[in-house]
Amino acid sequence: MGLDKPYAEIPGTTVFDADQARIGYGLNQFCMSLMRPENRERFLADERAYLDEWDMTEDQRQGVLDRDLNRLIALGGNIYMLAKIGASEGKSYLEIVSSMVPESEDEYREMMLAGGRSPEGGRHAAGRAPEA
Repeated sequence: MGLDKPYAEIPGTTVFDADQARIGYGLNQFCMSLMRPENRERFLADERAYLDEWDMTEDQRQGVLDRDLNRLIALGGNIYMLAKIGASEGKSYLEIVSSMVPESEDEYREMMLAGGRSPEGGRHAAGRAPEA
């Protein structure tokens, strides 16, 4: 029997919990490898060959190749690990995370500086506010 996960009902939200960590272990290990300059060089020189060295699903590998961070989060990626992919290309954290939303980088920055998204976006699928 699985644990009750009331946070699973929040639209557009994937919580990085123990299940996600298990699913994304190989993906996140790959991302951690990018902390070493020689690994970044190898990855950028031949992305597919480097990815094939890691215990990842084909969906995870394709998500990396596509730089589809939203998909990678659903496949067990942790955003702080996934950011290492973009950082390998010299991107800032703002550039990386703003690629996950429909707003432009400038619009995303302004929204965050203004206090973030409306709490209305953090509602359960059933229409009630998340329980504290």
